[in-house]
Amino acid sequence: MKKLLRFLPLLLVCAVAARADYKVVARFPIGGDTSSYDYLRVDPVARRLYVAHEKKFEVLDADTGKKVGEIGPVTRAHGVAISPETNHGFATSGIDDQIIMFDLKTLAHLKQFKSSGSNPDAIEFDPQTKRIFIGNHGGGGVTVIDPASGDIVATIPIEGKLEALAFDGRGQGYVNVEDKSSVAVFDTATLKPKALWSAAPGEGGTGLDIDAANHRIFSACANNKVVVLDSDTGKVIATPAAGEDPDGLVFDPKSRCIFTSNPDGTMSVIRVDSPNKFTSLPAVATAMGAKTIAIDAKTGRVFTCAPKFGPKPPPVKGGAKPKAPILAGTFEVIVVGAK
Repeated sequence: MKKLLRFLPLLLVCAVAARADYKVVARFPIGGDTSSYDYLRVDPVARRLYVAHEKKFEVLDADTGKKVGEIGPVTRAHGVAISPETNHGFATSGIDDQIIMFDLKTLAHLKQFKSSGSNPDAIEFDPQTKRIFIGNHGGGGVTVIDPASGDIVATIPIEGKLEALAFDGRGQGYVNVEDKSSVAVFDTATLKPKALWSAAPGEGGTGLDIDAANHRIFSACANNKVVVLDSDTGKVIATPAAGEDPDGLVFDPKSRCIFTSNPDGTMSVIRVDSPNKFTSLPAVATAMGAKTIAIDAKTGRVFTCAPKFGPKPPPVKGGAKPKAPILAGTFEVIVVGAK
């Protein structure tokens, strides 16, 4: 018995490592125009998956992949946030700076209005304040919306190209400022900026999530790093490696894993052993261009999406760098889960 107790911590570590081994478990074909795609969002209660796809948002059954509807048209789909208590959802359209308010059950349009900033992109619901926050990537700060009325109640003046947002549940919000390689901090009650924290040695910064219980922010940076910051002080704690140019990032508090979606065709998996210790687990092969990500809080499954690409054409002297063409009708959602 004493020998078993002595090795129990090691056995528990091994069990966690085994549970955190991931693979592709499903693919949901969508097809259609694939020239642009962006954020995904899982509604864990209604079992819906929202996929930003060019000029509309595809709405799928999160368990089967069956299409149940769509939201649109928009000029360029970016992100969706849901407010369960009001039964309202909000979707951002980048080129024309529009925000769509819709009914969560029927997906019907309820209201459409212009953001207070340019190119509304990332969008999140804060459960503490019960408000919607939008990062305007083209400038203009963070737009704050009352989800019951759909009215803009404030704009938080944060300069720069704003990306993903996160909240600590204790009155602070965070947003990645990509062109400053920084995380901006704001007060969710006063709706005023508080600080700008450097993410160095990280560069850029797009995907963002938080381990609120342990006061840690995770930022996906363009130079193949996840920068971990103390959410109270801004101190950089660690910089675990990720795949090439990680774009999206989510944290699963149940499995204690960070996931990044990398356009090089991989999904990085980083286990959080403690607030200051991180272990890289085997990456999951997804698809080239699979840059965006969302997690299902109910099942722990992680979603990304991408089309398939054809052969890259040969370079032309004096011309632009050639890009591999997108193959029509191949756009799909890729579902990653534990083995």
